[in-house]
Amino acid sequence: MLFVWIALWAVAAFMLLADRRSADLRRLGGVAFFGGTGALAAVLDGRFLPYLDGLGRYESWGRLLYHVQAASSVSSYYGVPYFFLLFAISYRGRALSRRLSIAVPLLLLAPIVYCVLFTPGYTERMPISYTIAVWWAVPYIAVGVVLVLMRKPRHAAWSSGYWIVCLSVLPPVVFFAVMNFVLPSLGMMRMWVYNTWFVGLGVAAFVLGLFTYGFMGLSVLVERRRLDSAMRVVTSGTAILNHAIKNDAGKIKLFGEKMKAYAQSTSQPDLLEDIETVLRASSHMQEMISRVHRRTEELVLRPGEADLGELVKAAAATVVPRLGRTRLAVEAEEGWRCRLDAAQVAEALNNVLSNAIEALNGEGALTVRLAATKRELIVEVRDTGPGMDRAQARRALEPFYTTRGGAANFGLGLPYAYHVMRKHGGSLHLDSRPGKGTAVYLSLPKKAAKAVKAAATGKIGHSAAGGGERVGAHQGMDRRG
Repeated sequence: MLFVWIALWAVAAFMLLADRRSADLRRLGGVAFFGGTGALAAVLDGRFLPYLDGLGRYESWGRLLYHVQAASSVSSYYGVPYFFLLFAISYRGRALSRRLSIAVPLLLLAPIVYCVLFTPGYTERMPISYTIAVWWAVPYIAVGVVLVLMRKPRHAAWSSGYWIVCLSVLPPVVFFAVMNFVLPSLGMMRMWVYNTWFVGLGVAAFVLGLFTYGFMGLSVLVERRRLDSAMRVVTSGTAILNHAIKNDAGKIKLFGEKMKAYAQSTSQPDLLEDIETVLRASSHMQEMISRVHRRTEELVLRPGEADLGELVKAAAATVVPRLGRTRLAVEAEEGWRCRLDAAQVAEALNNVLSNAIEALNGEGALTVRLAATKRELIVEVRDTGPGMDRAQARRALEPFYTTRGGAANFGLGLPYAYHVMRKHGGSLHLDSRPGKGTAVYLSLPKKAAKAVKAAATGKIGHSAAGGGERVGAHQGMDRRG
């Protein structure tokens, strides 16, 4: 139980400190904290109190620790179901009115207040009145489980994070209900000792989530930090390279123009042709390095108010001439007024759309969709391109990684889009499978963007190449610009 106590309180502290504004995390942190108080009670009972008794110091410290043990035990029985149901209500994603957000927690306290005031007090054998508490605690947990399972992720890129939450939270809580309420109410005492296994499973799933898919928006972000670091290195490196090549290319152009004038004045057509080749090469060098620099320079946002739906529609409209036989469907509800750098976000979206069209190669279908969740606005770009395997998808956001040939393809389109979304406090996710295509999700937190919903003017759904179909697909981001 020592492990359970330390692990649960560490998890609770992490959740409470990571994002103090998140009601979901605060309430789930409450579940972990009160689960830890039960483990603390077991540690005091099984280790500290016998140790003090063996030292002959029970009279001086034992009574105080006994009261701490009693309070810890009782608070665990009552706190876990209460905070779990509050968490489930919040996590479900349906916002309560101001009155209900105050009234519901108070109403849910009523059975706890009754048990504290009108049932026998704590004893070592009967910490609480199981036969009474089971009638409200188990329904609290059962309803909470149903609410969590009813929340379905709206996008495939979020499904992994959702199931991490389910795996880390639901089995320990359900097992807690059985071992701490159901079986004791039937006369089977001290079954809580078996909670350790399921708590260990939950903590392991929580840690796994932090290092992989994230846990309710939290993540150690090893991969994200690696990408951010790579982008910073590229930014500084291309700045130095741009300065050096720009100066040398400028010298080549300057002296080339002088030689061109000399060749013209002396009527040397062969020399003039060679000099023209050199001048074209210097201009090409300047253009190429400038294009790289524009994609990798440190972004300075110039935020202003913009309608995200209109921005998505405008970006989709720009690619229509390039569609060929590709079918395009756009669903973008207008009215989401956001504070963002419209030019940067539009360019990021254009990069993603361009990659999708190149992957489709004039065939298949492309879908662009703007959706709103409780906390985020999500732009989804999905196509029926060739997709990527896991190794390619893992490297897709790395600067300069590309499997597409051509001198103009630097592999900076997706890293740039990722960089733009990170600057806005958002994220970019990829969901790709070979033969199934790729979906790209650009997520913008409502709080960060100060998003406000105005009156919507409608949606558009248009197509090119004669098709009016609404289709889903993935984008072949293994061929990036």
